[in-house]
Amino acid sequence: MEKESIRYEIKGLVDKWKDKEGNLIMILHEIQNHHGYVPRELALELSAMLDVPLARIYEVITFYNFFKLHPPGKHKIAVCLGTACYLKGSSEILKEIKNILHVEEGQTTKDGLFHLEMVRCLGCCGLAPVMQIDGKIYGKVKKSEIMEILSAYVKEE
Repeated sequence: MEKESIRYEIKGLVDKWKDKEGNLIMILHEIQNHHGYVPRELALELSAMLDVPLARIYEVITFYNFFKLHPPGKHKIAVCLGTACYLKGSSEILKEIKNILHVEEGQTTKDGLFHLEMVRCLGCCGLAPVMQIDGKIYGKVKKSEIMEILSAYVKEE
């Protein structure tokens, strides 16, 4: 990112939230919502503008699971490990995805195409085991279907 555009973006957010309690978290939320993660350059500029140590900003970012330090993949995969899904084999689904994509939970594939997350519940217990890709729910997923499901997203590219 260009230094001037970083300054402009952060200044707008600081001006918007400067007199409000909890402004650091709210600014970080806006950055995360816009970029999909909190870029280091923006965190550095935010530190300077708010006169808050960079370490404090990173304390907040790393404390809350919502905030990410790296760009997310183009397609977000969420595998449900809630009770119903777990009992129906979602841990095997997760393991298969990890084997196919060569990533762990919270990581993005080297090509930037997929980001893998595990979640506690997607609210579709009757369809267990469940996974979600970019908001689309896949229910009663079988390990043998994973490659075909992921391939459809690769073919889109």
